[in-house]
Amino acid sequence: MNDNFLHTSVLLKETIKNLDIKPNGIYIDCTFGYGGHSKEILKKLRKNGKLYSIDQDPYAIKIAQKLKNDCRFNIIHGSFSKILEYSECNKILGKVNGIILDLGISSMQIDDPNRGFSFTSDGPLDMRMNPKKGIPANVWLQNTNFETLYKILKKYGEEHFSKQISRKILNYRKKQPITRTLELSNIIIKAIPKKKYKKHPARKVFQAIRIHINQELYELKQVLKHVVKILAPGGKLLVISFHSLEDRIVKQFINKNSKPPTVPLGLAVTERQLQSLKQIHFETVNKIFPSKTEIKKKTLEHVVPY
Repeated sequence: MNDNFLHTSVLLKETIKNLDIKPNGIYIDCTFGYGGHSKEILKKLRKNGKLYSIDQDPYAIKIAQKLKNDCRFNIIHGSFSKILEYSECNKILGKVNGIILDLGISSMQIDDPNRGFSFTSDGPLDMRMNPKKGIPANVWLQNTNFETLYKILKKYGEEHFSKQISRKILNYRKKQPITRTLELSNIIIKAIPKKKYKKHPARKVFQAIRIHINQELYELKQVLKHVVKILAPGGKLLVISFHSLEDRIVKQFINKNSKPPTVPLGLAVTERQLQSLKQIHFETVNKIFPSKTEIKKKTLEHVVPY
C-alpha cells in the first residue's frame, strides 16, 4: 500500500457543509479510509469536540495512527455494525451530533492489487476488507455450489448473465482452483457477449462477490438499526451510497423513520401512547449528487471505477 497516494474523499465539501459541525460537538465517521472526512471534521472542532472514527481495514487504522496525538480523535478498529457497542463503551449514547457513512469500497482497497478487489490488475483473489477475518473470495468460490453462486451474482450484482457466468466458473473450477483476480475476470469475459456491456463485464460480478464476502448489506442494516439511539436531538445522519442496493436500504430506513405510524381506526390508545406513536425520528432532505467535475476526476483516478 502506498501511504502517499493522493486521495480525494467523495462529496467532501457537501458532506462537511450538511453536517453543520458544532465546534464542541461529538461526531462519528463510520468509515475512516484515508481519513478525508475525519480530517475535515477535526478542522472544525474545538478542544472540547470529539470525533470517533471506525474502520475494519488494518491499513486504514495504520493511517489513522498519524492522528493519535490529537486528544479530540479516537480511532476504533472494527465493523461499524457494532456502533451501538462502541457508543455505550465511550458513554456517548444519545449525545452524537452527526454520523457519516461512506459506503462501499475505498480507492485504497481498489488500487492495491494485493487486496484482490480489482478486476483489471492481477493479484490474489481475496476481497476481504479486513484480511485477518472471514473467508477470502478464492476459498469461497472453490467451495460454493451453483445455486448459491447464481443467487449471489443475481442479488448483489444485479447481473443479467448470472447463470452463464456461474456455469463457466464452476466448469473452470473442476480443472483448477481460481486463485487470481485476472483469472476470474477472464472467465467472466468469456462467459458473455462483448456487445452486451459498455463497462467492464466483470464489474458486477466482483461487486457481488465482494458484498457477500464482507456482508456489506447486513453491516449497513445493523448500523442503521442503532443510529436513532445514538444521535442527539437534532443530530444528523449522512450516508454516501454507490449503488441501488445500498440506496434502497437507506431509503427504506429513512422512510420508516420519518413518518409517524398509522393507528388502525377504532383502536383504543392512551394520550401518552399516541404521543409516543407520533414521534418522528428523521426529517428527510433531498439527495445530493457529485458534480460532473468530481465524477470526471474520480474516473481519471481509477481507469475502471466501481
